Amino acid sequence: MGKQITREEAFALLQTYNKEPFHIQHGETVEWVMRYFAKELGYAEDVDFWGIVGLLHDLDFERYPEEHCIKCQEIMGELDLDKALIHAVASHGYGICCDVEPVHEMEKILFAVDELTGLIGAAAKMRPSKSVQDMELKSLKKKFKDKSFAAGCDRDTIRLGAERLGWELDTLLTRTLEAMRTNPSY
Repeated sequence: MGKQITREEAFALLQTYNKEPFHIQHGETVEWVMRYFAKELGYAEDVDFWGIVGLLHDLDFERYPEEHCIKCQEIMGELDLDKALIHAVASHGYGICCDVEPVHEMEKILFAVDELTGLIGAAAKMRPSKSVQDMELKSLKKKFKDKSFAAGCDRDTIRLGAERLGWELDTLLTRTLEAMRTNPSY
């Protein structure tokens, strides 16, 4: 089974492999969104696990971008961490950089929101308010359609994430925007 890890231990681990403030903030943003969805989708008893998965999902990205979702499995395996945590963290790279398939609803949420939180965060920075609080779906959809805006955020992955969840794209956009609105940082 492997060891469980606390939020504090997970954050320290993230900081061991990531120094760029952007990567730390992205991990915390995805953590926040994952915690939101855990509560919204009826997994409140697992909110900490969902959050830790979100926090650690890009554990290896800064240091090992060419081995993303592969190296994190190695790192967490060497620490004898819970196999469910390792699977969940790696699953967001399914079909992109690894073959760990998202099976649980939580893993499908992670796959769907990883790129999307980046897009929403970039869109927020362009707003006069620098916030998602006053962002409307219409505005987000306009940024989504503009392929040159936040070009590093893969729209096909976001679409595929919605599809894997059985959600319309607008539903995923709306619900993720709502999740980010609950975070005072945005």
